[in-house]
Amino acid sequence: MKKKLLSGLVAAAVLGSMALPVSAQNIAIVNGKAVPKERAEVLRQQVERSGRPVTPEMEGQIKEEVIAREIFLQEAQKRGLEASPEYKAQMELARQTILIRELFADFQKNNPVTDAEIQAEYDKFAAANSGKEYKASHILVGKEADAKAIIASIKKGAKFEDIAKKQSKDPGSGAKGGDLDWANPASYVTEFTEALIKLSKGKMTDTPVKSQFGWHVIRLDDTRQAQLPKLEEVKPQVAQQLQQQKLAKFQEDLRAKAKVE
Repeated sequence: MKKKLLSGLVAAAVLGSMALPVSAQNIAIVNGKAVPKERAEVLRQQVERSGRPVTPEMEGQIKEEVIAREIFLQEAQKRGLEASPEYKAQMELARQTILIRELFADFQKNNPVTDAEIQAEYDKFAAANSGKEYKASHILVGKEADAKAIIASIKKGAKFEDIAKKQSKDPGSGAKGGDLDWANPASYVTEFTEALIKLSKGKMTDTPVKSQFGWHVIRLDDTRQAQLPKLEEVKPQVAQQLQQQKLAKFQEDLRAKAKVE
């Protein structure tokens, strides 16, 4: 009797273990229809790609979302909405979007940015931004006469910063007393740069400098050797920029080769 009972328990255990994988493949049964776990996994991957951590609480929310979608999907199918022209048009647009996205993802996967390309791009950046940086201040006005009057006032003892706050038409630097912070001189318009690099530290232009923005009174506050970020600090940004450039060229090449009539 005992032996027979034991055999029954073993058989039940074996049958149970055989049934487990089937139920484990589904996240739920909704109105008699199995909802596969793969749906939750797809949503989970989307959350992870967005940079958000998938916490146990999030896992529960994903499961509820999958179940809710199945409930709404069944109702839409019951009403025959899959046969509507609007649905078919939206499905075609969605198909195109997904397929194009996969095309771009496939290109990027097979054309990764190399360390050599990142190094070359960084070297180009470093060469263009090396040398001296200038810390300048300026006062921008609309008329030459106003700029001349400002220069005269400063030479008589008026504070450059006070005048900049009151009269400068450059809202960004004017509020800071004319301070333009550190910059490569090439980042300014040509007329401004040419006047700036001729100045000695602490000196101001004796005559107004005209540019497309108006009339400038420029002061050189300091100079230093350019302080560039290390490659390791900007490597992710450089890689992303190069990846975008490669993808843009891929798209342009496809457009150029296409025969459009």
